[in-house]
Amino acid sequence: MLAKILRMSLVAVTAAALAGTLVLVVTVIRDGTTSATSADSAPRFDPVEATVPATGGATGSPPPATSGPVSPTPSPDPRTSRPGSVDRPGATRPGSRPQVVDHGPRSGNLVALTFDADMTDAMLGNLRNGRARSYANLRIVELLERQEIPATFFLTGKWVERYPELTRRLAGNPRFELANHTYGHHAFTRNCHGLPTLPAARLTEDVARTFRVIEPYGGRQTRYFRFPGLCHDAAALDALAPLGVTVVDGDVISGDPFAKSWRPIVKAVLSTVRPGSVVVLHVTEENAAMTDEALPHILAGLRDRGLRPAVLSEVLAGG
Repeated sequence: MLAKILRMSLVAVTAAALAGTLVLVVTVIRDGTTSATSADSAPRFDPVEATVPATGGATGSPPPATSGPVSPTPSPDPRTSRPGSVDRPGATRPGSRPQVVDHGPRSGNLVALTFDADMTDAMLGNLRNGRARSYANLRIVELLERQEIPATFFLTGKWVERYPELTRRLAGNPRFELANHTYGHHAFTRNCHGLPTLPAARLTEDVARTFRVIEPYGGRQTRYFRFPGLCHDAAALDALAPLGVTVVDGDVISGDPFAKSWRPIVKAVLSTVRPGSVVVLHVTEENAAMTDEALPHILAGLRDRGLRPAVLSEVLAGG
């Protein structure tokens, strides 16, 4: 009789264990479904092939290019807090018209090398049709890495989506800062160097969207913003008021877009650079093909003048 009771108890326990397993499986499936739904509501990335031009195995060469669309993997970083928090460089009180800065204090010996990463629909079309090879100048990045030069990159959202691995590489370098250069490099005013103009109702969301695109990459995130073509007016600045940003123009305009030689770029920079200067350069290879050739001469000229490159936040803070 006792043996029969024990056998019945064992069957009950086994059934209960199996029932628990079934419940657990259902729970996992439901959780997976919920997670998939949540992921689907996150910011999307255009399905553009993430190609990174080869560099012949030079020092600091990029990760191998992928053959399909790549979405960024979040990079947790204790230095990185939520967008717009007051401890981000360039963060200002939301609701007020942002200030526009051209340079930092003229004391000391620091200068900021800033690189714009433009990307428009037309540029993406050039890549797809083979009219352009690359809008990501890896020789610039490699030189900065090799010489351990601090720099700040103003990224368009479409450039980030086109070059996610290179963006991840920039974010992973503690000497680089990331800043905002709009989503698709549309002008915020009329008659801005021939750029298409974004409707006024879309200005705020365009910049907010770009912060969301850059955010998952971690690294040294900022709340600095640069207008395409440096074109802005009161209405454009008011559109940025809800976002708590600082607008950065620059006092040294290199003129590197579409330059045919590196020498005019070097002359434009070294003839006007001063302590506290913010130098405007471009990392968009096809549209600024001479920048990588000019950069070594610029760095040498800065050293000769006793000037030291630093990230934008350090320059604007006066070191």
